[in-house]
Amino acid sequence: MKTSTQMGALTALIAAMALVGCSDAQEGVAGEPSDDAQVITLSYAFFAPAQSFPAVQMEHWAKELNERTGGRVEVDLFPGGSLLTASNMYDGVLNGVADIGLSATSYEPGRFPLINLAGSLTGQDVNSEIASRMIYQLIQEFGEQMPELEEFKVITAFTSEPAYFQTIEPIRQLEDLDGLEIRISGDNSRALDALGVTAVGMSQADAGEALQSGIIDGYAASREVLMDMQFARLAKYVTDYPLTNTIFAALMSREKWEALPDDIQAVIDELAPEMATFTGQYLDEHIQRSLEWAQQEEGVEVIALADDEASRWDDQLAPVNETILSDAEQQGLPAYAFAERMRELIEEYRTEAE
Repeated sequence: MKTSTQMGALTALIAAMALVGCSDAQEGVAGEPSDDAQVITLSYAFFAPAQSFPAVQMEHWAKELNERTGGRVEVDLFPGGSLLTASNMYDGVLNGVADIGLSATSYEPGRFPLINLAGSLTGQDVNSEIASRMIYQLIQEFGEQMPELEEFKVITAFTSEPAYFQTIEPIRQLEDLDGLEIRISGDNSRALDALGVTAVGMSQADAGEALQSGIIDGYAASREVLMDMQFARLAKYVTDYPLTNTIFAALMSREKWEALPDDIQAVIDELAPEMATFTGQYLDEHIQRSLEWAQQEEGVEVIALADDEASRWDDQLAPVNETILSDAEQQGLPAYAFAERMRELIEEYRTEAE
């Protein structure tokens, strides 16, 4: 009888220890990954250097994803074209070279016609935070009318600020643009054409060498590159007139996305709009630091156009947007509806920021 009682107590003790063990194992999965938990590693590629603002976004996203998944997802970053370049970024993702690719959609003009409308329309006097929130939301609302995204999952999207002329020689009036060869991202060349400039399509990563060798007279881009890419050493003049914009999209192949666990997908979806806002805010603050550095350390001059001169530029560019929208409509795209919603979102987000 005594032996039976002892055996029962021993059985109860073993059962209790097993329950504690299960509880500890479950806690290990929720927080730090256990020894048996499979860690998912994602590769993330970008064409420009690690100090550029899209690459800063990559690093922040990787850190947040790792923390929010309790260490279950690690991200290997490949900036600077070390895995994929601007010319093969999205095809490289579809071919499995990288799990995620980040590039400017305007570098592939025919591939993302509706998304690129948000960048190629002129007169975008809006900061990066508002523009980034706007483009991410547009992709959510018009995604079904973007068949080019069917093979992809959009991890996030954001924009630069509008492009500004940054040149070796000063531009103070329209006549100063005559004969200049200016680098701009592919789909945004029509604004430069209207101003009488020869647009040169090339990636930002190639612009520095082209500037130094005299292949181009300057470039049209957001102004953080003065410091980040050290362009202020050659481009001594910034003309304060906003032009077009550059859209960036981080894309994962649909096949890779569907292979991820549901809870990991949920964290990535949660991060997507946050990253659009984070990147815009970071860039807006960083641009101010870049401008101050360029002026103080490199003697860069920011040229403000006289009111009557700015009006001349406005008149030159006025027909461009209508041509862009009309051409897009003829291709079967909902261009006017897209542009109208774009304007609504800009005003909505601008009001929220005030």
